Amino acid sequence: MKNLPLISLGVLALAMSACSPAEPSADETALTPPSEGETSDDAGTDAATGQSPSYAMASEPAEELQLIKLDCGTIYVSDLDIFSVEGDYAGQTDTFTDTCWLVRHPDGDLLWDLGLPGELVEAGEQTQDVFTVSLEKTISDQLIEMGLGMSDVEMVSISHSHFDHVGQAGDIDASTTWLVNEAEFNFMFPEAGAESQAEGQSESQFPAFENLTRETIGENHDVFGDGAVIIMETPGHTPGHASLLVNLPETGPVFLTGDLYHREESREGERVPAFNTDVEETRASIAAFEARAEELGARVIIQHEPADTNDLPDVMR
Repeated sequence: MKNLPLISLGVLALAMSACSPAEPSADETALTPPSEGETSDDAGTDAATGQSPSYAMASEPAEELQLIKLDCGTIYVSDLDIFSVEGDYAGQTDTFTDTCWLVRHPDGDLLWDLGLPGELVEAGEQTQDVFTVSLEKTISDQLIEMGLGMSDVEMVSISHSHFDHVGQAGDIDASTTWLVNEAEFNFMFPEAGAESQAEGQSESQFPAFENLTRETIGENHDVFGDGAVIIMETPGHTPGHASLLVNLPETGPVFLTGDLYHREESREGERVPAFNTDVEETRASIAAFEARAEELGARVIIQHEPADTNDLPDVMR
């Protein structure tokens, strides 16, 4: 087992500080907060479904729409205690998958989440506190195997800004548009002089996002304007956490959870991690997410759950 300092990231050493109980800030402001007109969508939210009426799922999915899983690492957790405020996971262990996703739409490609740092491929397995992380292949290398390059990806969005979802941000092409809601942007880049809730991650991983064109999105963002792919805010894990809804032509609606849940047991028991920024907000997001998933009959994929991610086809249609 190699020591973390061998990776010139800093981010892994910050994993526990990013995943530790913290009180949410009462007021967060972005470095350059967007005006109302700069937000892609700001329609009201339906209380029952958590979805903006203006961005309902398309009745007919885009015929050429594809969803492709990318392997973005493995995370072994030696003590799951912090993954439930109830304290009932103490002493348990588990191995999480870390998945990223490429959405291929006739109007462009969206990369969802950025996994663990690419340097892990060379550095090998690393341990910090309860986390042991590893990565076999970078996103870039996986795209190359598909005949694509990073410059072919028009848009990128992250479910949230924890270390295992932003690790390869530095590999994103400068021409790519970053879709981010205001709450998560403020979390990552607080106003000058304000205390950062992200607790130091910005010093290692976040600057890569500043090289991208930023599009600030609303709480339910219709990515391609046809209802086929929707980024739905599900805050609580972080202030601007989001989940991704994809309406595939053959599979039907698929809901990628982000870190709304980490394990199937988390979903079954509605367990909330102790390091979430807002426990009650998380519970409200769970209710909205589940109502929407039930309404659509969507297949729910927990991005860290091997049972949900290991046996998927190479391309979901």
